[in-house]
Amino acid sequence: MSSTILVTGGTGVLGAQVVPILRRAGHPVRVLSRHERAPEDGVRYVAVDLMTGEGLDAALDGVSTVLHLAGGPKGDDVSTRNLVHAAQRAGSVEHLVLISVVGADAVPIGYFARKAAAEDIVAASGIPYTILRAAQFHELTLKTVRAMAKAPVLPAPGGVRWQPVASGDVAARLAELALDAPAGRVADLVGPRVYTLEELQRGYLAAVGKRRMRLPVHVPGKLGKAYRSGANLSLDAPAGTHTWEEFLTAQTTGS
Repeated sequence: MSSTILVTGGTGVLGAQVVPILRRAGHPVRVLSRHERAPEDGVRYVAVDLMTGEGLDAALDGVSTVLHLAGGPKGDDVSTRNLVHAAQRAGSVEHLVLISVVGADAVPIGYFARKAAAEDIVAASGIPYTILRAAQFHELTLKTVRAMAKAPVLPAPGGVRWQPVASGDVAARLAELALDAPAGRVADLVGPRVYTLEELQRGYLAAVGKRRMRLPVHVPGKLGKAYRSGANLSLDAPAGTHTWEEFLTAQTTGS
């Protein structure tokens, strides 16, 4: 019988795409969730609080592979530390896979810094691991430009570039990594094209048939310097196959 794989964040944008791939590969999956849910087709949901660690010991019982996909604007370092400590106590975990973000250790934003800290926690855990850094997902890109376009005057931060990647491409890569041997920090995964934020904004406005006056904004300080230098980009990294334009069309048709 195939070993059970535990997935944190298994009901999120990324996890919801990873879990079916693991099931098709024949593995039973244990998904950590804030609330218990009825099991379905080889997937068992376990109520766990990653921020306190409550429920982790029972959830990790007998698990050999862990995919840590849960994340948010705050607390990634805390949840990762709790997960690692529980995995160490369990003694059965042979592979810990972590999703991180391109530029985690180079962009002076709290979210990035906490991702970098999570990477360090995993690397120092003594548990064989794989870390994949990915660019911003198409879903986040759309959420960002949509929110900015709600203003009557569109703020246009200069020098900001993104490489938006399809979450489905990232999910497929993560499943592949989880089913393979631990590989440490692997090559980043980005989208097939670099865009300025202005290009992303204009594309969205055209897709939804809106017009906005633009207000150029200079991003100051260390953050502006990091973006202008491309610290959040990975120009030589492998790229996904699904484009931002495909995603945008699918999400805005009929809007």
